Amino acid sequence: MATGGEAKAAGYYQYPASYGGGGGGGYGAGDDERRWWPWLVPTVLVACIAVFAAEMFVNDCPRHGSALGGGAGCVATGFLRRFAFQPIRENPLLGPSSATLEKMGALNWAKVVHEHQGWRLISCIWLHAGLVHLVVNMLSLLFIGIRLEQQFGFVRIGAIYLISGFGGSVLSALFLRTNYISVGASGALFGLLGSMLSELIMNWTIYSNKAAAIITLLFIIAINLAIGILPHADNFAHIGGFASGFLLGFVLLARPQFGWMERNELPQTNQPPKYKLYQYVLWVAALILLVVGFAIILVMLFKGKNGNDSCHWCQYLNCVPTSRWKCNT
Repeated sequence: MATGGEAKAAGYYQYPASYGGGGGGGYGAGDDERRWWPWLVPTVLVACIAVFAAEMFVNDCPRHGSALGGGAGCVATGFLRRFAFQPIRENPLLGPSSATLEKMGALNWAKVVHEHQGWRLISCIWLHAGLVHLVVNMLSLLFIGIRLEQQFGFVRIGAIYLISGFGGSVLSALFLRTNYISVGASGALFGLLGSMLSELIMNWTIYSNKAAAIITLLFIIAINLAIGILPHADNFAHIGGFASGFLLGFVLLARPQFGWMERNELPQTNQPPKYKLYQYVLWVAALILLVVGFAIILVMLFKGKNGNDSCHWCQYLNCVPTSRWKCNT
């Protein structure tokens, strides 16, 4: 989310049963999936929970009160004491104030560009706007991240998570309107989702249930991006993270191929699988697009450009106004 101190929220993702060896629809790589013990994703989850606890400790609603004034009371003060949530009218996600989020490193275009606080492009990934936001994102992380880490290990999945989160923050900052802030791990999560799609394309020949895998994955991606056009969701972070993860999947998640025949149809052979020419082509193209894309957006951002000034229709990628809501409130 991006407006008034609320944060971007990711949708609920599920890993397709036909993807990567589960439910008999993958390529029979069950032994490979169990090769890596997933510890990075649980560590990230614990870190995000700890950061949220620190947010609430610093926020201290009973002491600092609410920006709404008018006697608005903190939520669950008697039980949570200084960890009590801001009033529901101020933060419906059960979390801290926008001032606290900004103090702790929320993404803010003016501070990144004019005050040279580029570190906010990373710090905002670890912050969450509320308990609801945190729970949804952490469930998403578990459903997506655990399976990917089992398959590909912590180095590659960790790189995709961090770089995608950074990519989401960079694109979000480019289009983030003045005085708005944005927080959350949604860009990183969408990066993992994007890497799943490119991994499927890159390793196309070793999947047995191709149609089911790609249809399921595209449906999940479409639903999650559609959620991003609702108010308060920072869809630019989603798009930036997804695009980064999609390109990184080509670079980091390639598997050796057995050929254009299905693997279970191949005769017994001691010949090891090899990388195909199309994989090398995709690898080079994705790496070039990734580097050039990051360079262009970063130059635009730190020159003080705002994407909304040169792309007025781009606002509809982030929020579509209807009779039931407005996008600038």
